[in-house]
Amino acid sequence: MSNNDLQKTSRTNWEALDQKTDEEIDTSDIPPLDDEFFSHATWQIPTPTLVAVAVEPDVLEWFKAQGGNFQRRVNAALRIYAEAHKEL
Repeated sequence: MSNNDLQKTSRTNWEALDQKTDEEIDTSDIPPLDDEFFSHATWQIPTPTLVAVAVEPDVLEWFKAQGGNFQRRVNAALRIYAEAHKEL
């Protein structure tokens, strides 16, 4: 997948799709996810990009106080924010 693919706008009519029930959606062209599929599947985890971000001390302390890997929770919070503010 190229960067150009990521920039393309979907031609899917999402409003019409939202009106359908699961039973009304035609999934006949989707191959089954059987043992053959999973025998060739690979697990891929994106490699994070390291950046320096200025964070107010009280915010950092709150994340650290949650225990464990606070960087993972900061990333999750940023992901939730980014997903909620994506333009459709």
